[in-house]
Amino acid sequence: MRNGKISENVLIRSVLRNIKSKREEVLCGAGVGTDCAVLSFGGENDIVMSTNSVCAPADMVACYGIHRALNNIASAGAEPVGVMISAALPESAEEKELQRMMKQADDIAGRYNVQIMGGHTEVMPDINEPLLTVTGIGKRKIKEGRQIKENREIEPGQDVVISKWIGLEGTVRLAREKREELSSRYPVGMIDEAAGFEQYLSVAPEAATALKSGVCGMHDVSCGGIFAALWELADRAGVGLEIDLKKLPVRQETIELCEFYDLNPYELMSGGSLLMTCNDGTGLVMELEKAGIPAVIVGKTTAGNDRVLLNEDERRFLEPPKPDQLYKI
Repeated sequence: MRNGKISENVLIRSVLRNIKSKREEVLCGAGVGTDCAVLSFGGENDIVMSTNSVCAPADMVACYGIHRALNNIASAGAEPVGVMISAALPESAEEKELQRMMKQADDIAGRYNVQIMGGHTEVMPDINEPLLTVTGIGKRKIKEGRQIKENREIEPGQDVVISKWIGLEGTVRLAREKREELSSRYPVGMIDEAAGFEQYLSVAPEAATALKSGVCGMHDVSCGGIFAALWELADRAGVGLEIDLKKLPVRQETIELCEFYDLNPYELMSGGSLLMTCNDGTGLVMELEKAGIPAVIVGKTTAGNDRVLLNEDERRFLEPPKPDQLYKI
């Protein structure tokens, strides 16, 4: 099979159709476009869980893995509480790398007031870089977030809003892992600026603001980029889309790095950007900007299933998610 997330058809045919067992405590389980499971045991809070796997150099793998897990939890309208980490290390790994990796993991966990609650670590053959599987656990007051997580409030005619910029996570990885190649064309200062986008990888601040500002649905943008996230949001909610391609926010550094490697920035890892729908996009954007978070209205939800990208006079249809562009290199 191809690298990256499996296709929607393979997911349905080979994964979801083989999941038969059910429990009444599981309110939301495996599904297309579903990043979190939700459990209820009859108390005031639901339990929200999400699992992500990341393969990356030891100095940044914990950063990517923990942010992805916590972003899933935050975009479900929940408060992150803890993470569990399963780490597979290559035979070439040294103990000092493991120490640095766990120091970074604990620093990030502390930044967002979550605890590393446990996990598993082992050395495995046939892998070249550390592989982390991070499970995030959060709690969510039933009355505040349940509708948001299931996207039940998304309807035709709502504004589609995006926070910060697309391609952030992919830009960080390119700048850090391909620094020497990129320095042959670009100033070191620009590459350092792109590597510094790490500071934007959390969507917890905008998710918290959005929950207080009339948001109807949220989906964090991750592997496959903004095109994949738009498709997943619309598919899960059962709506169409009309999106203005020119309004999708992207940093010039992302454009430059993508041009160097002939990558599509709209299909590039975009951790750090949150996709939202609401009835008053202007109001939501204003509230986010008050919190110091850039955001922009990029389109509307529509009736039916057509997911349309508008580029001046050109009108084309969004395609099902493709493998992330980062896998090309």
